[in-house]
Amino acid sequence: MTDAVHEAVVDRREGGAPYYPVFLDVRGRAALVVGGGSVAERKVSGLVRSGARVLVVALAATERLEAWAREGCIALERRAFRPSDLEGAFIVYAATDDAAVNEAVYAEAEARGVLANVVDDPAHCSFIVPSVVRRGSLQVAVSTGGAAPALAKRLRRELEERYPEDWEAYVELLAEVRALVRSRVSGGEADRARVLEAACDLDLLERRRAGERLDAEAVYAEAVAVAAARAEGAEGGDPR
Repeated sequence: MTDAVHEAVVDRREGGAPYYPVFLDVRGRAALVVGGGSVAERKVSGLVRSGARVLVVALAATERLEAWAREGCIALERRAFRPSDLEGAFIVYAATDDAAVNEAVYAEAEARGVLANVVDDPAHCSFIVPSVVRRGSLQVAVSTGGAAPALAKRLRRELEERYPEDWEAYVELLAEVRALVRSRVSGGEADRARVLEAACDLDLLERRRAGERLDAEAVYAEAVAVAAARAEGAEGGDPR
């Protein structure tokens, strides 16, 4: 056992283990949000954006939650939480202003093996939500494990400046190039990786910012040429 792994095991035994970072695929999965206030609204927004099937259970709900229910984006039931609400759920948020209700949601979720988050109550969470910068398919997540939420928010703001809105189009372009590479480049994953790495080295973001019009076909052709030149140089002993 390595020193790092040993330290992690010791930390876990003492209750101080860090969270395990992961991105969840919730597309088509059942998500429950208990509570109908502004905090619940934010959780619902993120779940809907990620493709989850959302049920909101609350005695009262914000106007936006009501509107989403009318539009068919979510299901909304105006009543108190029932343990049976967790049947078939993949993930649940408890976001009420009643600690007893939130704890009941968490306890039932734990008993059923459902991922649970009681907002602003790390002791009653099987997962926490990081501060996230979203640029289309690109997501950069920051977390301090609940130790310093204000710092996580500050780092998120810094990342928002570091990765402005035009990164969304840049990442989308790379996704289109990747699709071409996967369909056209034979020879195995190593050959495809060389072309994809070449595409990432073409200063595409700066070129777009300078006004150059770039499409996936042109970038693909350029990346293939660069990868081929690099391979030829490596075979010939070119130190470059």
